[in-house]
Amino acid sequence: MFRRITLIMASALLIFLAAASSSTTRAAEIADFYKGKTITVYIGYGFGGTYGKYSRTMAEHMPRHIPGNPKMIVKSMPGAGGLKMTNFAYNAMPKGGYHFLMPPDALVVSELLRPKKVKYRAADFTWLGSSNQTNTIFVVRKDAGAKKWQDLRTKQVIIGNTGPGSTSFLIPRMMKVMLNLKIKQIAGYKGSSKTILAMERGEHQGTGFNWLAWNSKVPQWFKKETEFAVALMQTGVFVDPDLPNVPMLKDQVSAKHKPIVNFMATLGIIGRGLALPPGAPKKLVVPLRAAFAKMVADPEYLADTKKRRLRVMATSGADIQSFVKKAFANANPEVVGLGRKLIFGK
Repeated sequence: MFRRITLIMASALLIFLAAASSSTTRAAEIADFYKGKTITVYIGYGFGGTYGKYSRTMAEHMPRHIPGNPKMIVKSMPGAGGLKMTNFAYNAMPKGGYHFLMPPDALVVSELLRPKKVKYRAADFTWLGSSNQTNTIFVVRKDAGAKKWQDLRTKQVIIGNTGPGSTSFLIPRMMKVMLNLKIKQIAGYKGSSKTILAMERGEHQGTGFNWLAWNSKVPQWFKKETEFAVALMQTGVFVDPDLPNVPMLKDQVSAKHKPIVNFMATLGIIGRGLALPPGAPKKLVVPLRAAFAKMVADPEYLADTKKRRLRVMATSGADIQSFVKKAFANANPEVVGLGRKLIFGK
């Protein structure tokens, strides 16, 4: 009996040592792969917005958690609300493992609503993780004369946006069509910072960006003593904890439109994260997801994001991968078709 137990324990020890040895070998292999190399992260917006801020913060902190400690830099490829960069990442980005992308939060929505403009399949990207989740907040200048969203049924406002693939276009457009509001949209701004600056200068009167963009760039706009703008509506899965009194779009629309709003609300879960293009080496997925998870729990990263007024509500790469897959599986063709017709007119 004792001999049998001893043999079992010896076998278990050998299995453990073999697994440990294999893990050490893989780590050494990844370290050799990245040692002395540079990883380039592409974003589809300008550097002044939350995509630029999150990506640059990640570029400073993630390398020390990647075996081999590579250098990481960020490049901007703005255009069409992030679609230009995403199309590039899917079709032309090098797939050797030295190039990442920060996908736009409207990644899934754009593929379903704009199939002729989209040249990618969102499910084919490999997600490493996301640093935050956030709602889209529709905001207008205080002097626009609207204290609540219902005021826009009689008073027209001019709204700026970064392109038809962005939340700054999609959410105001949904509000205009579903709630019969007097919203006029102008496009062409390169990123949230320039759009918000144009709003401050009076080029337009409002727009729709994630709450992190508003709160990190112009938090003073929403304080009583320095109030410059009013948040009229939010879109997301849950009410943002910072904005408990701002109405949710899904609670204001008709039963016919509610499924569309719920579908669109999922873009907030994508947040600001990193992904690999299709065809990247599979051996990198586990160590890079582990590196991302370590980064978002790193006290130095958390302190840096706090200093930059960036919120961290992390989601794992595996969870986002699953979410994207389910989003397509659950996308009702009738709902998607109606949404496409309402928002883009076709």
